[in-house]
Amino acid sequence: MVDWKQEFIKFSLKKKVLQFGDFQLKSGRKSPYFFNSGLFYTGKDISKLGKFYAHAIVESKINGNVLYGLAYKGIPIVTATAFALNKYYNINLPFCFNRKKIKQYGEGGQLIGHNLKKNIIIIDDVITVGTAIKNSVKKIEEKNKTSISAVIVSLDRQELGNKTNSAVKEIESKYTCKVISIINIQDVINYLSEEKDMKFNLNKLNNYRLQYGTKK
Repeated sequence: MVDWKQEFIKFSLKKKVLQFGDFQLKSGRKSPYFFNSGLFYTGKDISKLGKFYAHAIVESKINGNVLYGLAYKGIPIVTATAFALNKYYNINLPFCFNRKKIKQYGEGGQLIGHNLKKNIIIIDDVITVGTAIKNSVKKIEEKNKTSISAVIVSLDRQELGNKTNSAVKEIESKYTCKVISIINIQDVINYLSEEKDMKFNLNKLNNYRLQYGTKK
């Protein structure tokens, strides 16, 4: 595993962003682990998180004209990512994010920040079955003449989508874009396999993947 991926796993465990237990997911699945990026809530945390996202974007060599953070957890992440891209890579990309509800007064509308245009990089925290991302892309395409360049998340759970394909493959195929993650669940499993006191959690993760995980 690449060192920066290991560093991100350690960072997530230390901040209790990556937790093990029994969790009910939005998809209805019962999971032995949960990733809550909302626990990256200090200036130091979010600055470090933005640097991981910026590194993943640069390393993947994707082209984008605007960063788009999905409400709510994607809002601080997209801000931190734009800052990190400028600070560490001298890349000055505009960004925007959405409201859950359309504002009917003041400036109005649903978007805050830069206007959406072609080659959007969508930023969120986790992908499970991809429902939130699919809904967001649908709304974007309904109102804007745009194209999605990539979707980037902290964690790809590497699970089946609504059919027999992986959630990632469904999104990549439907929207002709790349889906990039800082880490995926296989990275986590590889990391846990080196930790003697994590055997119980490792067994539960492997069992869960047998039921819902992709073959690759």
